[in-house]
Amino acid sequence: MLRLDKFLANMKVGSRSQVHEIIKAGQVTVNGKVCRSAKQKVKEDAEVLVNGQAVVYQQYHYFLLNKPAGVLSATEDSRQKTVLDLLKDQDRYQKIAPVGRLDKDTTGLLLLTNDGQLAHQLLAPEYHVPKTYYALLAGVANEETAKAIAAGLTLKDGTELKPGQLKILRQDKDQEQSEIEITITEGKYHQVKRMFASQGMKVLKLKRLSMGPLTLPADLAPGSYRPLTEEELAALKQVAL
Repeated sequence: MLRLDKFLANMKVGSRSQVHEIIKAGQVTVNGKVCRSAKQKVKEDAEVLVNGQAVVYQQYHYFLLNKPAGVLSATEDSRQKTVLDLLKDQDRYQKIAPVGRLDKDTTGLLLLTNDGQLAHQLLAPEYHVPKTYYALLAGVANEETAKAIAAGLTLKDGTELKPGQLKILRQDKDQEQSEIEITITEGKYHQVKRMFASQGMKVLKLKRLSMGPLTLPADLAPGSYRPLTEEELAALKQVAL
């Protein structure tokens, strides 16, 4: 059970002080009765109305964001823009945060949620949740590169990586560039960039296309976001079992 003021504030009815004023003014009913006490405990499934409008409590929130370049995968920063700055005020729920991090210059699919348990399961290596990226490389990836990644790389600092899958989309030997898709089940620091650096290549562009069953919608513009559908959330929870 929650205090009524917290119930309403969590659902973005207003700030804590605004909610207190609404309650004092008799504008809130709980299960059909006017409530003027902010301290009253309310069940999450209680019928709560504010000026006759129902407020349905939702504990967890899930947003799929198309992260643009130049934005930090963080909850706050005193000098730089973060992914939470892309959310509307009414969507900035308490404890909402990105699931994992994409580098500042990396774009693409990023899940935002305040469901800490699900976030942990999606990131923990033992759950083996696949993540697929598109990359433009300075260097020509070939079948030998794919075999090395499939075998599992050991980086110069001794970091051992789980096997990944490399799909070569385009090779440009004249420009010494290539386009690839790579699928990994980990999320170590700068992992994709370090993987290709170990093969003598540099990542010029990097975009996350999918995480488990979630894929980046073609019609979701960079910087835009939307709630997960019920089907997407159910599929996501299934892979995190």
